[in-house]
Amino acid sequence: MFNFDVLKDEMRELEEKGLLVKIRTLESPQGAWLNVDGRKVLNMCSNNYLGLCFDEELKQAAIEGIKKWGVGPGAVRSIAGTLELHNELERELAQFKKVEATLVVQSGFNANQAVIGPIVSEEDAILSDELNHASIIDGVRLTKAKRYVWKHKDVADLEEQLKAAKADGARRMLIITDGVFSMDGDLAPLPEIVEKAEKYGAIVMVDDAHGEGVVGSNGRGIVDHFHLHGRVDIEVGTLSKAFGIVGGFIAGKKALIDYLKQKARPFLFSSSLSPAETAAATAAVRKLSSSDELVQTLWSNAGYFKERLKSLGFDTGHSETPITPVMLYDAKLSSNFSKRLFEEGIFASSIGFPTVPRGKARLRIMISAAHSRKDLDFAISKFEMIGRELGVIK
Repeated sequence: MFNFDVLKDEMRELEEKGLLVKIRTLESPQGAWLNVDGRKVLNMCSNNYLGLCFDEELKQAAIEGIKKWGVGPGAVRSIAGTLELHNELERELAQFKKVEATLVVQSGFNANQAVIGPIVSEEDAILSDELNHASIIDGVRLTKAKRYVWKHKDVADLEEQLKAAKADGARRMLIITDGVFSMDGDLAPLPEIVEKAEKYGAIVMVDDAHGEGVVGSNGRGIVDHFHLHGRVDIEVGTLSKAFGIVGGFIAGKKALIDYLKQKARPFLFSSSLSPAETAAATAAVRKLSSSDELVQTLWSNAGYFKERLKSLGFDTGHSETPITPVMLYDAKLSSNFSKRLFEEGIFASSIGFPTVPRGKARLRIMISAAHSRKDLDFAISKFEMIGRELGVIK
């Protein structure tokens, strides 16, 4: 029998290095403030960008979805049939994203597994940004395609990798990039990537999990932000961040979506979203389609918070989005800072290796449209106090 004590030893080592992930228990719904482990704290680590997790319209839509359609889809859509509710969501998403069609699956993570494998084989090449999300990395690992990793946001290096793949005889070349990189908050240089793809006849796929509901008009994402509609082949998105629910989707040409319905394993071998989730997601898409007020509030809050932290002397990296990394570099220091924040009423998690490279530990602060200016001022005062206490700022 396996000796599980070796796992305990490894976890003790992680804790000593400040790398042990401690999952706290929420005792209230997601919002600007939370009850966590018996304490009321300001929420600064949720991906609930627009505050929709507890939105009344979405809650009511979920309730109506259950009343009309029940609590589950019954089985996979390809065997038991698809609820009209799922078709409705996919139509609404396609209109929102300005594409021909979309396919909804269980999560953004599954969406990458659903799309990468079916469109490449051992004859093909995948070109991936070195800081792409783990879901992309795992999706790539499930294929037999040859991998070419290019330096983060370095389009010149991407071109060298495209030349190498072409010289190696790749039948099909698939370029994959995050739209918004989740740990640093920087944007992919998508216009330049598209230019290289068109030059070398490659496919472009962007995972816009942190761009959906955040960048572009009404939060339509990075393709809309850069006015590249019709020039990006595949968009992957999530419903579990700005949209406030759970689920993922692939957006693109109808031919692609029809093909994935025949080949995508997460679609073919796992049930889809529940009626409650699907109805709530449709309500979220409609809400964003009709107004960009929440998106504007999000950006206003983010700009205010970042500028105040910078003026205090904090290093917030190179973020171009509401994601605000507070760079501390040392994992133990970052862990201690997070603990002190919690003691002072702020829930902000420390992030270290392997989520980010060694020596790049940080607090990743997630700003929301749900935060008030008073909330942000409270957070800034605590950051200043603890930053001075721990020697991070003078």
